[in-house]
Order: sequence, then C-alpha cells, then structure tokens
Amino acid sequence: MAKIVVLGAGLGGVIAAYEIRQKIRSEDEVVVINETDYYQFVPSNPWVLVGWRDREDIVIDLSKPMAKKKIDFIVGQAQRVEPDAKQVRMSDGSAVVYDFLVIATGPELAFDEIPGLGPDGFTQSVCHIDHAVAANKAFETFCDDPGPLIVGAVQGASCYGPAYETAMIIETELRKRKIRDRVPMTFVTSEPYIGHLGLGGVGDTRGLLESEMRQRHISWYTNARVVKAEEGLMTIEQLSEDGAVKHERTLPMKYAMMLPAFRGVPALRDIEGLVNARGFVLTDEYQRNPKYPEIFGIGVCIAIPPVEPTPVPVGVPKTGFMIESMVTATAENIGQIVRGESPTHQASWNAICIADFGDGGVAFIAQPQIPPRNVNWSVSGGWVHTAKVGFEKYFLKKVTTGRSETFFENAALNLLKTHKLKG
Repeated sequence: MAKIVVLGAGLGGVIAAYEIRQKIRSEDEVVVINETDYYQFVPSNPWVLVGWRDREDIVIDLSKPMAKKKIDFIVGQAQRVEPDAKQVRMSDGSAVVYDFLVIATGPELAFDEIPGLGPDGFTQSVCHIDHAVAANKAFETFCDDPGPLIVGAVQGASCYGPAYETAMIIETELRKRKIRDRVPMTFVTSEPYIGHLGLGGVGDTRGLLESEMRQRHISWYTNARVVKAEEGLMTIEQLSEDGAVKHERTLPMKYAMMLPAFRGVPALRDIEGLVNARGFVLTDEYQRNPKYPEIFGIGVCIAIPPVEPTPVPVGVPKTGFMIESMVTATAENIGQIVRGESPTHQASWNAICIADFGDGGVAFIAQPQIPPRNVNWSVSGGWVHTAKVGFEKYFLKKVTTGRSETFFENAALNLLKTHKLKG
C-alpha cells in the first residue's frame, strides 16, 4: 500500500487528489492537507471586489466531497516539509508521513517586499477571498467619495490577467454607478508593454489590451517598479531598456489594487535540492523533483524561468490549462509508479486564458506557452464574459462532485474550432 499526500487544496490540489484517487490502486491511500476547510475559486475574486459575487458564491466546504471520494482531509498548517524523513511536520507538532508527496501549495504573497503594499498597508488584493471581501468593503467606501484609482502588478509578479480583469471590471462598475467621470484610472505594471502577460504577448494581446485601455480612458505605466505605497500616494520608478531609472513618479490614489510578487511558502523555503532561491519547487519533465523523486510539484508553486529578459522582473504565469495538465501527468505517473512502472506522462505547457472585463473580455491560446508557438491566437468580444461565468459554474461543480474531465482542453478546442469556422 502507498500513501500519497497532497499538500494544498487550491485549483491544482483538489483536482489532483480526485485524479490520483482514480489512477492508483484501491488499497492505496490519498490524504489532503490544507490550511482551511474550504476551496475558494480565486478567478472570481475581481467580481467579489465590485460586489458582483459574495463570499459564499465561490467558497466550497471540502469535507463532504473529500469523504465521498474516500480521501482523508486534514485541516491544519504545514510547518515544514521534511523530505529526508518523508513527512510533513504540522504546526501542532504532529507529522504526516508519505510515500509520495504532491506539493500544490500555491505561493506566498510577498506584500512585505514593498513598503505599504497589501491589505495591511495601502493597497487591496484579489489573490485570496478574504482580501477580495476586504477590497469590496473599501471599494464601497471609495465609491461614496471617489478619486484617483490605480490597478496593476508589481515587479516580480507572475500573474497579470487578474490585474487587467480588475481594472476593466472596476471601470465597468464605475460606469454603471455613473461615477466614472470622477475617477482618473491608471494601470501600473512591471511588464515591458501592455499585453505582455509574462508570456511575451499572445497573438495581438498588446493591440487588444491597449485598445481597451484607450477606449476606457485608462492611462498606463509599463516597465514600472513600485517603490512604496502610502496614504494617498504610490511612488514608482520607470526603467529604461538597460535597467536604469528613467523616471520617478508619485501617483495620487484614493484606491488601489496591486498584485504582489509570489514566492514559495515557508514550509518549503531553503530546502536544498527541493526548491530554488525563491522557494519554488524544482521539477523535471514528469513533474518530479530531481533530488527527491517521490515528491511532485504542480501549479503556481513550481519553478519556471522567465520567457525573456525584461528591464523589470516579470514572472511566468501558470494558467488553468497548465495546472490541469500538470495534475493529469502527475496522477498518471503516480499510478504507473505504484504499479512498478516508469513514469511516461508529461504536462502540456499551453496557456489558455479567459479574461473577463465585465461587459466583454479577451481570450487567448498559446501552444506552447513559451515562444515560438504552434498556436499564437487572441480574440476579444462580449461573449468572453459569458464564457467566464460558465467556467466559474463548471469548475465549482467539478470541485463539489469530483468530475475529472479537462475543461481547459475542451475550451481550447472549441475556441480554435470557432476561430477557424470564422476564417
């Protein structure tokens, strides 16, 4: 009998537990460790910020679906992964031993790297449901007495889609409330250009997103490094191509949402051979760690080098399809290994994104995610908002019921089919 422990119950961890349960032998055991007893659908957090969703709309109690799938569920904080002992040390002093460990923790949010950044400072976040709920409360106060507003992503960020979504969704909501004319909006990003997305752009994302910004009267600063946030002000530096500071600007703000940089969680940091200097899990082509092959890494917590050098550090996003494909490869490989076979499955590192703008949006497909690509396609339209709503419903049902079909792959095929039919 083998014991497989999944550390983390986010987008990757939950479906990993379900798929691993299907692929291993009946006598094998699956255990999930998570800090909370619930799953949160993070892609909906920009909607929470403006009040289009409530907390209960996107949070699911995991105890029942885990029990239904015969998966043990431990609610508690992992203090340290101890790979030599093959166990996870918990904050209460107990230890959870494993034969195989799947790390799906997601990142730690590095708000502390910039003075004044984050919910405990002077900017809001959509990276966690608690942050989004707090951001909504602050947004309602802001709408009573509006003023300058900033949205964006700081240096080292590796997730840019939610920044664009938040900016556009806020803009849509401000128009609905008929106070848009009282809110100067600025987008601040570490990307070298609008629509880079940490991917070197996909199709015409640069043109599409710049056009959206112009139509919505949102100004922007690229190659921007945030120096600090304080009451009513954000200080940024714009860098030139050689990395030198070209401009320092102090921007007024009455409300701001800035995505932080990510780093590995404390339970993993500084474990030689397991993680890189930033704390992200090192993996091979089979999602295994080279030093500790019984450890697998999936999702945002794994190490992926930048697509290209940029004046300001820009990370690579791990999109839903990438994570889904990592999960499938990991589940298949663990299923092979427990039966005495060698792993053969590799993830498809393609990017598929549906970015909602409240009254429209942009969708893109990059196959593979890192250029040069076989498919490099993007499109905008009002249907994207409807697609994002459908995706939310689908994935929440998937978490609740344990469905295992690959949504992102099917969505990509349908998008490409539609695109080709349109010529």
